[in-house]
Amino acid sequence: MKPFKPIALAAVLVLAVSFLIPSLLVLPFQNDKVSGKLQDKKVKQVKAEKKNNTIQVSVYRSMEKEIDQMPMEDYVAGVVAAEMPADFEIEALKAQALTARTFIVNRLLYGANSDLPAGADVTDTVSDQVYLSNAELKKIWGRQYTTKINKIKKAVAATKGKIIIYRDKPIDAAFFSTSNGYTENAEDYWTNAVPYLKSVKSPWDKASPKYKRQEVITAAGFQNKLGIQLSANDMGTVLARTQGNRVAKIKIAGKTFTGREIRDKLGLPSADFTWIRKGNDIVITTKGYGHGVGMSQYGANGMAKEGKDYAAIVKYYYKGVSVVPLDRFGNAKLTAQK
Repeated sequence: MKPFKPIALAAVLVLAVSFLIPSLLVLPFQNDKVSGKLQDKKVKQVKAEKKNNTIQVSVYRSMEKEIDQMPMEDYVAGVVAAEMPADFEIEALKAQALTARTFIVNRLLYGANSDLPAGADVTDTVSDQVYLSNAELKKIWGRQYTTKINKIKKAVAATKGKIIIYRDKPIDAAFFSTSNGYTENAEDYWTNAVPYLKSVKSPWDKASPKYKRQEVITAAGFQNKLGIQLSANDMGTVLARTQGNRVAKIKIAGKTFTGREIRDKLGLPSADFTWIRKGNDIVITTKGYGHGVGMSQYGANGMAKEGKDYAAIVKYYYKGVSVVPLDRFGNAKLTAQK
């Protein structure tokens, strides 16, 4: 790959970076960390501002309705702290740092959500990646703040300047909380297949407190949300399952749904579900938490406990990828030199 070449503008603290890369099929984060539809996005010119010799990220703070600008590595730390429990193994936290950094590099390359205000690269919600500031983390963690943030910063620093690529392009590093024992093929949840987002076994997730859940909904509410009328004996028939053992198609009351449709309509944590009727109630049991595509966070933590490092973790959940320095990527230099 060709080395990056910085372009400096005299007397201006602005680093303009142009990335000339073929269009990449991407899954922008939205609803379960990534959106529900794959799209082709055109590469745009990336403008990374130079402030104290660091790449700046502009984050739209959804509650304050303001845009905060911060160094990329500070942003990555705020995402890791928000997205993964700080008491996870350090190698799992490093893997999460890689996904966070890879995501923002994709955003700088391919542009922000059309819903964002001008000047913002990302928002701080699940529409992109959840981000929390130091002030917010202090309120949440209290006396544990110093210990936890130092651990997060250690994980981020250990992966500084590194991203995950597939065929010389940064991946869409989809992740979720807990699997049902398997991750999901991208095409079984979204529209298109993605070569590095393939179903793999994830047995470590059984240790997650979110692995198995049960909830009760009234039969009337169940029918209303699905737009059906239940008969006395028809509680549905699963017609097909995905490679990740989630419901692919189910027929109930004469109507066919995808597993994702059922999950969305009923607000379930997973598309691996079963249910029974008890009187006027429907008792639903689910396995896993999240869409199931990409890296399982509890799976990553389980692998780390077994002695796997962050590179091994991401290469297990994202097939055929490499972890490389950011300054090896593309035809221009994104990282600022201190």
